[in-house]
Amino acid sequence: MSKILFILTSHDRMLNGEPTGLWLEEHAVPWLAFTGAGHEVVVSSMAGGRVPVDPKSAPTPAQADAWKDAIDRLADTPAFDTLDADGFDAVHLPGGHGTVFDMPYNRKLHDLLFRFDATGRVIASLCHAPAVFAGMRRPDGTPFIAGRTIAAFTDAEERAVQGVDKVPFLLESRLKELGATHHPAADWASNAIKDGRLVTGQNPQSSAAVANLVLGLL
Repeated sequence: MSKILFILTSHDRMLNGEPTGLWLEEHAVPWLAFTGAGHEVVVSSMAGGRVPVDPKSAPTPAQADAWKDAIDRLADTPAFDTLDADGFDAVHLPGGHGTVFDMPYNRKLHDLLFRFDATGRVIASLCHAPAVFAGMRRPDGTPFIAGRTIAAFTDAEERAVQGVDKVPFLLESRLKELGATHHPAADWASNAIKDGRLVTGQNPQSSAAVANLVLGLL
């Protein structure tokens, strides 16, 4: 069985002060899929401690019951950079608007993902979490994401949730500017894409599809 490292956002506010954080489904659904398949999952976060959860992603009572074990992992997480990432076979970055604020600007996270890529390990990134790639450049200045085929939260979806003025940049537009080939589906449709060992998904509805692609690669 494989070891999978989850890295979750620690950022809890939009530009206008509105609360945000992790989108819970994008953590819980893959966590259940991976652990249910017998893999070991270690949940970490950008800064350590309790992970902020976007209140708009609050679970229904049925979800809260089904997701209990995954939710319990959010109470006290280690900071990702305190762990030895070389022992993991895959890394999963769940989304939520918080990821647009802390993941594009963290060099330690970028270095970790470059190491995973260089050693052929799986990188999965969902919804807003592909924002991390906006800050990743190779030593020669080439964007990490240039030439890769991806799915990510679309500009149309950002407009639909009235988030355009609340985030530092529009994710789809930024990744395309950096040379990524972005394949969108309709708003809120499941859309997961595999490009080599890189797996990306468009939105919360893509959580299970992303997990299934990762499981296939493992």
